[in-house]
Parts: sequence; C-alpha cells; structure tokens
Amino acid sequence: MKKITKPLTTAILAALAWSASLHAADQDHAMHLLYQNNCASCHGSDHGGYLAPALNADTLKGRSPTALRTIVMAGSFDTLMPPFYGKLTDDQIRGLVKHLQATPKLPNPPFTIDDMKASLKVYVSDETKLPTKPSYAIDNMDDIIGVAARGKYGRGEGSRAIFINSKTHQKIGEIPTGTAAHIIDYNPANPRWAYVKTDTAEIFKVDLYSMQAVRSIKTGWNGPGMGVSRDGKYLMAGSFVPHNAVILNADTLEPLKTFELEGIDPDGKHVSSDSGMIIGTPFADIFAIALENAGQVWVVDLKDDFPVTRITDVGRHLHDAFLTHGGRKLMVASYDDSIVAAIDLKERKLIKKLEAGCVPHVGGGSAVVVNGRTLGFGTNFGDCDKTVVSVWDLDTMEVVKQIPVSGGTESPAAHANAPYVAVDIISKDRRARTIQLIDKNTLEVVKTLDVGGHAYFPEYSSDGKFLYVSAGYNGDEVVVYDATRLQKVASISMESPAGIFAYGRVRYMTRGLSPDALAARDDGLPGAKK
Repeated sequence: MKKITKPLTTAILAALAWSASLHAADQDHAMHLLYQNNCASCHGSDHGGYLAPALNADTLKGRSPTALRTIVMAGSFDTLMPPFYGKLTDDQIRGLVKHLQATPKLPNPPFTIDDMKASLKVYVSDETKLPTKPSYAIDNMDDIIGVAARGKYGRGEGSRAIFINSKTHQKIGEIPTGTAAHIIDYNPANPRWAYVKTDTAEIFKVDLYSMQAVRSIKTGWNGPGMGVSRDGKYLMAGSFVPHNAVILNADTLEPLKTFELEGIDPDGKHVSSDSGMIIGTPFADIFAIALENAGQVWVVDLKDDFPVTRITDVGRHLHDAFLTHGGRKLMVASYDDSIVAAIDLKERKLIKKLEAGCVPHVGGGSAVVVNGRTLGFGTNFGDCDKTVVSVWDLDTMEVVKQIPVSGGTESPAAHANAPYVAVDIISKDRRARTIQLIDKNTLEVVKTLDVGGHAYFPEYSSDGKFLYVSAGYNGDEVVVYDATRLQKVASISMESPAGIFAYGRVRYMTRGLSPDALAARDDGLPGAKK
C-alpha cells in the first residue's frame, strides 16, 4: 500500500475539519430556524422570553436535557405550550434542546423603518370598491366581539382573528394571521376598520364590512403594544424586540416615525427598554406608552414631529394600563414594586402610587361607578402569598379594599349594566378552569363559574347582557354566559382562544364605564345607534 505523505494527510484532515465545521454551521442555522418557527412567538425571538420564559444558555444552565426534551414532547400542562411530539421528530427535539442550552440571549436585533416599509403588503388596492355596509346581518357595529385565536402552536391555520355577533353568538368573519393574534383594536372614527396585532408584531388592517384584511405591516420581531388615536388617523405600535416603537398612518399603515425606547430608570441606570402598554385616549390627540424597564411613561403629541413628554420614576417594571375620568387619568401597573401609578395626562405628571398587591396586572382595565364613586379594579398576575383583587377610589386615589380571591388573576371585566366584576383565575391547577364574580356593591366574591379548559380573558358584550370567556388550552372554545343569571347560553369553537375585545371599547375609556362615556360623547359618532 502506498504511504500517504504528511502534507497530503494534513490536507485531508483540514478538509474533513472544514466539512465538519460547515455541517455544524448548517445544523446550527437549521436549529435557529426551528426555534424561530416553533418557539420564538412565545419565548422571544432573542431567546429572552416574552409570553413564556427565556430559553437560553443562562436560564437552562444545569437543566437535564432529558427533562427538557420531555417538556417539548409532552407540552406544559395549563400553559400555552402544546405537545410537539408528532409535529417535530425526535432528532429535531434533541437538536433543539442542545441548541437552546448552547445559545446565549441574543443582542437586541434591529428592525428599522426601512424594514417596516419593505414588509408592507397590500391585499386590496382599491378600497373604494369595498362594500358600503356590512355584508352580514348585524343591528349595530357595537355588537361585534373580536377574539384573538392563537392556534395550537401559536401559528398556522388556527391563528386567526375571529369576529362574532354578540347578539346571536354566531361567527361573522375570520381573518387568518399566520402567527398568534394578540391584540384587536378598533378605529374610533370609522366603524368599518379594525386592527389586529400578532405576537410576531405584524399588524393587519381589517375591513369589518367585508371581513377581510386589506393591508399588513411588520413593526418588529415581537411585542403586543398597539393603540389607535381618537381621530382614527394614527396607530402606534411597540416591540419587546427590538426596543422601539413606531407611529403609523392608520389608513395606509405607512410608518411615519420610530422612537428608541431608552432612559434613566428609577435606580438611576440608563437602560434600553421593552415597550409596555400603548394607549390612545378620547381626552386628547396623544398616545401614552410605558417603557417597561425604564420606569417611564411617554406622552406623544400627534402634531409636527410627534414631540415626547417624559414622565419619570413611575415604577420598576411597567406593563399594562387603563384610562378613566374621560381618558384624562391613566392607571399603570408596575410589577416589581406592587403598585399601580396614577398619571394625569393633562398635567403630564404622576398623581400617586397606589398599593396593588403582588405583581399587579390590570389587563384592559375595569372601572365602575358605585354610589357616586368611580371604583377601579386591579388583578395580580402570578402566584402570591396573598391573592387579592385591589379596589381603588379613582376620584380620591385611595385604596378601598383588597378582595381575597382563589388564585392569581389576570384580566378583570366589568360593565355598567352588569352586576358583577369578573376575574379569571390563572393558577396551574383546577382553579384555572374558573372565573370568580365580584358583586359591585358589596365588593365580595359571590359566585365561581367552572368554565372548563383554562378560563381567561372575560369580556362583556357592549350592552352588558352577556359575558364571554375564553376556555383555551384544553377547551378550545369561547363560552358565553347570561351576565345576570350566570347561565351558559352558547359555546363558540376555535383553536386556543385568548384575548376578547368588544367593539364597544371604542366608546368608552375602560370596561365598566360605557353608558357614562356614551352620554358624554356625541351621539352622532359613526356606528352609534339612533
């Protein structure tokens, strides 16, 4: 046998090493794509967490690969995580777990205004040819309820925005969104337009008359924040990744200006921040946006170059918020210091920080007028030693009561015409099947409904006659109750329903104040019933 010379041996070994490294790079890219396509919409495109925990080398350090593979295969009970056994092969799951345990949290990847412009899609080029009235039977546009259906895997055929006539409890339209729908908002100035934002930060402009998407644009990698201005001319959207927000033309979805979300936090550190809530208000031509990590609320004026007023030292982890008092007062939840901060949007200053229990979460907000007092209700996200619903007098900004409930809570719902404030229980056991009802007058829990599945995101119909509840995870239905008798009257099937959004939200600041807002508003508003 001819002896192979040393230079040739070295060349062969180098070629093999190069081939192996190329294969490893291909494998890593394949696992990156696998993560982005199956996990990122919940766990964050930067591996830093979003709706679900961060998955990276630091957070998974020391975890057993076998245990992690089991979770991926079987799913996580009573969470949004489905079993991936059968969807992914054993080799893919093994490779994915290995990839996660080797990948650090990624640097904040950019998504520029040019990226946004390039992502704009037009599905209906001539909107003047759209129908001039709804193409389905409905008495009043206020009767519409939208449901953000996530789909079993957070993407695919089941990911849709589904619209329902809340008088008949029948579906009247479905908009495929590709990835999980998260937020549905409505145009206050034109009853035909709705806007749907997904977990992957894509916004769809929806024609409610013909029930079709007419345009879409991607505004980042993920993040749920979105609001519509009171005149219906502007949208504002914020992202967790990257740390920015953008103002869009609500008609064309053209991006007009981006904002880098950064500032000095309450501890004196300069930080780059996720976007928390974004909200338009009937009070003024402004947007308010919470900088989650910087502890600031920015008020953006909708004029000239969109100037910003910064309200600082609001809290240590800001998230969601709601409006009251004609939209002048903004109540912002701060997770890490167990407070809800009240802000005066006219004076643009902090009014007071109110005790709010552990990890306060106000959802879309709930406020009701009882015996002349405006009462606000706040839930507490997560497992706490003391699980309560906080009640505040929003006129005097004082704590009225903390009502004991059976577990952590996420989203309160109220209506002036309904006797109860509904809260969803999010504990990871059978309590998660339940909704608890608080009597508005006695401020006591008077009824517990076992909805089935994981019951969450209650929402009253715009007239207050019906209570809609998502029964997702195991239930895959929206359940409807008579709001007074609390008897089940309907069930509407869909794949992993989540947030529920009544069209009536465009007529009031927050759930529970609707008749007050209707009386105060011009009864000639588009869509108003004569």
